[in-house]
Amino acid sequence: MAQMTRRAFNRVAVASLLASLSTRGWTQGTASNAAPVALRIGFQKSSTLITLLKTRGTLEKALAPLNVKISWNEFASGLPLTEALNVDAVDFSADVADTVPIFAQAAHARFVYVAQESPSPGAQAIIVKKDGDIHALADLKGKRIAVTKAAGSHYLLLAALARAGLKPADVKIAYLTPADGRAAFERNSVDAWITWDPYVAAVDHDSDVRVLTDGAGLASYQRYYLASRTFADAHPQIIQIVFDQLKTEGEWLRAHPQDAANLLSPGWGLDAATIERANARRSYQVRPVAAQNFGEQQTIADAFYRNGLLPAPVQTKEALYWDYAAKQAKTIG
Repeated sequence: MAQMTRRAFNRVAVASLLASLSTRGWTQGTASNAAPVALRIGFQKSSTLITLLKTRGTLEKALAPLNVKISWNEFASGLPLTEALNVDAVDFSADVADTVPIFAQAAHARFVYVAQESPSPGAQAIIVKKDGDIHALADLKGKRIAVTKAAGSHYLLLAALARAGLKPADVKIAYLTPADGRAAFERNSVDAWITWDPYVAAVDHDSDVRVLTDGAGLASYQRYYLASRTFADAHPQIIQIVFDQLKTEGEWLRAHPQDAANLLSPGWGLDAATIERANARRSYQVRPVAAQNFGEQQTIADAFYRNGLLPAPVQTKEALYWDYAAKQAKTIG
């Protein structure tokens, strides 16, 4: 009887082991065959680090263990990019100028700041003709100026006018995309063009062009990375990996400026030397968003509201940032 009990026990044990192995194999199989997580990334031409991650395939490799499928979506400038984020057309917004999230906040977009680059005031500029009559900021009075609405360069314009004791009504502003702004400037339809790199670097060595001023002392020009609040809440591990990859890519670019320029050249349609000059004016130092590095946001918001460009005041401290330690969104406060 005892012998029969042991045999029965052994049969039960073997059956349990086979069932366990079968269940484990089924679980692994269904995990590997699960639908991939979609990550829709929006970027613009000046989104250098995202462009490098895309070109080098680095981000796909880092996210492969999580079964993430990335789609890349290019936009002409930051404002339409954050509008896409607002209507759930993208999940992650590559770097946009400090002005852009303020407009998104004014539109009540559900986004979270997930990273920022430390200031790069030299990476945007007011460009004029070398033989023209604009030699100081005060000379902008009455002039035709091309700028991209809500871009960092738009705030540079407001800050420059304020420094000269002028108001937007004292100049003639044409809201144009970077490409259209350059075309208007080259055919003399405008007297000045305010833009950012790499568009600045594309023309600042031309014989008939002069940089009136860059952002030094006027606008610090921090660039921010944003994510959909819904996506960040659902996929904190993906947000962490994207942040880590951006930080690492910025370190790689600074250590390998020529290699980075060579990789960016075909997609940007600029020679590597021009790109390397543009990149030298950007910090590419990616860091988490912190309240002490966020002060200028309120100054920018107040300037846009004061000049009638926002429908209501925006309290930037009410925006959300991603706390990587807590793995959740928190109010900047």
